[in-house]
Amino acid sequence: MKRFSTRELVYMSFLIALNIVLTRVASIRISIGAVEGIRIGCGGFPTIMAGIMFGPAAGGIVGAIGDVVGYYINPMGAYIPLFTISAALTGIIPSLVLQFFKRSNQPLWLLMIAIGIGQLITSIILTPYFLEIAFKIPFFVTLPARIIAQAINVPIYAILVQAIKKTNILLDYSPR
Repeated sequence: MKRFSTRELVYMSFLIALNIVLTRVASIRISIGAVEGIRIGCGGFPTIMAGIMFGPAAGGIVGAIGDVVGYYINPMGAYIPLFTISAALTGIIPSLVLQFFKRSNQPLWLLMIAIGIGQLITSIILTPYFLEIAFKIPFFVTLPARIIAQAINVPIYAILVQAIKKTNILLDYSPR
């Protein structure tokens, strides 16, 4: 397992806190029955950012810890570990896709593809599937809203990642 520097751990902690705030507080939650069926917001961005900036392990850690801590701070429904796996994969998949292309300069289209693949797998496929398994919410009930939300989120996430990387706001970026 990769060892993280103190600086990277501090940035990851900041991204976990940002993930919790954006996911649990600054998002629109739509209940279906007594269960949160749809959440519209930008809570996945810090997890994706951690994966792209610090590698897939960091993205997975930020996503998983952000989901578990966020649940205990602001729960809605029962705790289901499947959603923690989905949150971790949100940070892991885009990073792995970018590593596959092995480009130091990541153009906007490549970021959109990497983030889009990750969001397709986690937000559009896995999360509705887990809602169906855990709460019997039909897969296709939440699908249209999720597709629309990700069609908006993916370009925004890609533009933000590219802007942050270009300005070196987080740190001196070195691809991993």
